[in-house]
Amino acid sequence: MRKILACVLALLFLCQLAPRARADEGMWTFDNPPLKQWKERYNFEPSREWLDRVRLASVRLNDGGSGSFVSPDGLLMTNQHVASGQLSKVSTKERDYVRNGFYARTRDEEMKCPDLEINVLVSYEDVTKRVQGAAKPNASDAQANEQRKSEMAAIEKESNEKTGLRSDVVTLYSGGEYWLYRYKKYTDIRLVMAPEEQIAFFGGDYDNFTYPRYDLDFAFFRVYENDKPIHTDNYFRWSKSGPAEGEFVVAVGNPGSTNRLLTVAQLKYQRDVGNPLQMQVWTSRRDALSRYASRGAEQARQAQATRRGLENSIKRLVGQQEGLMNPKMFARKEDEEKKLLAEIGRRPELQRKYAAAWSDIATAYRDLPTTAKRIAFTTLAPSRLGTVASQIVRYAAETAKPNGERYDEFRENRLESLRLTLLSPAPVYPEMEEAILAAWLEEAQKTLGANDPFVRAALQGRAPAEVAHEAVARTKLTDVAFRKSLLGGGASAVAASDDPLVALARRVEPIYRELRAWNEQHILSVESSAGQRIAEARFAVYGKSVYPDATFTPRISYGRVLGYEEDTTLVPYKTTFYGLYERARGFDEKPPFDLPERWKEGKPRVDLSTPFNFVYTADTIGGNSGSPVINRDAEIVGLNFDSNIQKLPNRYWYVDESEGGRAVAVHSAAIIEALRKMYDAGRLADELMGRGQ
Repeated sequence: MRKILACVLALLFLCQLAPRARADEGMWTFDNPPLKQWKERYNFEPSREWLDRVRLASVRLNDGGSGSFVSPDGLLMTNQHVASGQLSKVSTKERDYVRNGFYARTRDEEMKCPDLEINVLVSYEDVTKRVQGAAKPNASDAQANEQRKSEMAAIEKESNEKTGLRSDVVTLYSGGEYWLYRYKKYTDIRLVMAPEEQIAFFGGDYDNFTYPRYDLDFAFFRVYENDKPIHTDNYFRWSKSGPAEGEFVVAVGNPGSTNRLLTVAQLKYQRDVGNPLQMQVWTSRRDALSRYASRGAEQARQAQATRRGLENSIKRLVGQQEGLMNPKMFARKEDEEKKLLAEIGRRPELQRKYAAAWSDIATAYRDLPTTAKRIAFTTLAPSRLGTVASQIVRYAAETAKPNGERYDEFRENRLESLRLTLLSPAPVYPEMEEAILAAWLEEAQKTLGANDPFVRAALQGRAPAEVAHEAVARTKLTDVAFRKSLLGGGASAVAASDDPLVALARRVEPIYRELRAWNEQHILSVESSAGQRIAEARFAVYGKSVYPDATFTPRISYGRVLGYEEDTTLVPYKTTFYGLYERARGFDEKPPFDLPERWKEGKPRVDLSTPFNFVYTADTIGGNSGSPVINRDAEIVGLNFDSNIQKLPNRYWYVDESEGGRAVAVHSAAIIEALRKMYDAGRLADELMGRGQ
C-alpha cells in the first residue's frame, strides 16, 4: 500500500511539474503522434494504417508550403498564395495568371512548372545514437558539432545510395534526437487550376491575419512521373458536408519554424536583437520592391509575388514581437525554465550533467549582437541573380570537398534539388534585379558603414547603384546554359569567369565564409552541444510529453472547429458567400474589397448560404499554408491558409482556444461551389468528389 501511495504521489508531482498541456497544443511528429490526447479529449483512436495513409497523402512543396493528394491521379491541392510563385513564373506581360487565374480544361493544357519540387515522407528512422555517438568524449563544442554533421552526411548518403530516395537527417529537440527522413521526390509538377488573386486574397493586407475572413485561397497541381500522371492509393477523399461546429479535425503539414524550446537567454536575444534586425531586413526589401512596382503596371506584376510574401512575413513578425514584449507572456517562459532548473537542482546526477547548458548558451549569446548585423547583411540573397551567383561560387568550392566536410546545403543528398533551382528557366527581370541589388547594397552600407569588409569588397569605393548596374546589365547568368556551363566547369571555370555578377559574388565570398565560420564556432556549435543536454534533461524530467519545435518537416496538429469571443463580441466559426458579397458592398467594392468580374456576374448562380471560411483550434504556423484539414474519416473538410491575429505569438508558445487563437481554413464546400458555379470547372469538381474515376 505504501508503494502504491508513493507512486501516486510521484505521479501527481510530475503532473504539477510538467509544462501545462494547453488544450489542442502541439505540432507532433509521426513517430510520436498525440494518441493519448486524442483518446482522452476526443475519443479518437486512429490505427497505424490511418496514420500511414494520412502521411503518404500529404506533401511538402519546396516553395515553402504544404499540400495533399486529393485524387488517385496525382491531383494535388494547396493554397493560391503558395502556388503564386509558380503562377508568377509561368505568367507573362500578356498573360497574368496570378491576377486572372488559370484553369486547364484538359490534361494537355496542364502547364509544367519551371522549378517546383514536392516531397512525400515515405519512411523515417531514429538515428540519434549514431549521430550523438559520433562526437568524441573530449571534443570541443566546435569539434563535436563537425563530427555530428559529418556523420549526418554519411547517413544521408548511405540511405540515398541504398534507396534512391531523398534522405535528410532532421534535428529535433535542439539536438536531443536525430531522425532520418526518406522522401519520394517529384519534379514534374503541372498547374491545373488557381482562382484570381483578388478572390484568393480578398481584403488584401487589411484582412490578412484577421477573422471573419472571405478568401478562396486554393490551387491545384498535378504530379507527373515519366510524363504521365502518377497513380496513388494514398489520397484524401472529399467530405460531402464539410465540418460542423465543435467537430474534431486534424491538419497535416510542414510547419516552418517555432522557437518554443529556446532558453530565456535565446528568447531575450530574439526580442531585443534578432527580431528588430529581421524587421529591418524584410522592410528594406519590401520597400525596394514597392519603389520598383511604382514604375508601372508591368513592374508591379513582376514584383507582386515576392512583395506579398514579404508583407505577410512582416505582419506576422509584428505579432510575434508583440508576444515577446508582453511581460505576462514572457514571464510564462521564465517560469517554465525556473521550474525545470529547480527540478534538475534537486537531482544531483542531473545537476552535474545538465545544469551548465543554460549558462553556456547565455555566455555564447553575449557576443552575438555585435556580429549579428554583419551576418544578416553579408549576402547577395535579396537578388535572385545574386543568389544564383553566390550559390554557383559556393557550389564549385563545396563540391570539391569530401561530402562530410561541406556546408549542409551542398551535401550530396541535396545537390539535385539545388540544381533544379539554379537551372530554373523561370523568367528573370533584369530591371527589377538591378533595383533590388542596388537598394540592398545601399542598406548594407548604411547599416554596416563604409569600412565594413563586405561593403568594401562589394562596392570597391563605388556607389551601390553603379555596382548593381554593372553587375546586372552585363551578367550572362540570365542564360540557363551559361549557369550550367559554370556548374559543370567547376572551380576553375568559376575562378576564370569575367562575368561581373560572378566576380561580385567571388569578392564577397571570403567575408561570408569568415562570418559563417564564426557563427558555427561561437553560436551554432554551442547551441548544438548545450541543446542536446537540455533536451536530455527535459526527457529525464518530462519524458516525451513535450513535442519538438517545427522544422519544415511533416507534423500533425489537431483541434476543434470553433468560434471565439473577442472582447464583448462573439465571432462565428464560419463565414458564407453572403458575407463575402456584403463585405464587398460595404466598402463600395473599392480595392482591396473589390470582386473579380466573374464573381460579380456569377452571384445569381451560387448558393449564398454556402460556408466560405472557418476557424479551428489546431496548432499551426507558417509552412502549414496548404495543409489539408481532415476529419476522423480522413476526408477533406477544409484547406488551411492563415491564422488570426491573436495567434501570431505562437512561434514562441501556443495561443490556446480560451485566448482566441485560431487557424483559418477554406471550407471544402466553398471550393466545390466555386468550381461548379463560378469557374465552369465541373470536371475538376467531379474528380475531387470521386466521380468518373
